[in-house]
Amino acid sequence: MEKKFYKKIYSHSDFYKALVLAFRSGKYFMSNRKKELISLQFRERIMLAVTEVNGCEACSYAHTKFALEEGMTIKEINAILSGDTETIPGNELVGIFFAQHYTDNNGKVSQKSWQRLIDEYDEESAMVILAIIRIMNVGNIYGMAYSALCDRFKGKPSGKTSLFYEISIMLSILLYLPAAIIHAIFDNIRKKTIYPF
Repeated sequence: MEKKFYKKIYSHSDFYKALVLAFRSGKYFMSNRKKELISLQFRERIMLAVTEVNGCEACSYAHTKFALEEGMTIKEINAILSGDTETIPGNELVGIFFAQHYTDNNGKVSQKSWQRLIDEYDEESAMVILAIIRIMNVGNIYGMAYSALCDRFKGKPSGKTSLFYEISIMLSILLYLPAAIIHAIFDNIRKKTIYPF
């Protein structure tokens, strides 16, 4: 049976790009704290859906805990983490499907799918959903390297990553973080599109 973790392995280039996009979307994530366009439970469902696509062991554990604290049931959490959408409220399905689609396609979606998200929620809420997805992807990329390294030290290497990859992703944050912040600022000044297509 295939392991449910480490479904996707990201390159250093993917990690850096994900950091830049997360920083560029960060203001929408922060604005949601004041306006709560997206509820905390919906946010956790999105994060769990992204984690399910990527297969991040550390994030799966952490966000299961957060989801339980937000009042979600074990059945609902397990369903999302196994890719089952039966327990997701109908008004959140478009957001969850978009999160899965975005993650599965490494951050690229069609204009039509983006417009569907806007039509369902409105543009500001769609931007919040996008920010949540992008931030979770960064966490997943880092979390998968961390989980794989921990598993390696327990004598159970993932078989999908090398020791060099795991350590290099974990250490790269020291270089990528400041560079990504500067990159995001310049992209914003140049008014580079933030849309996922």
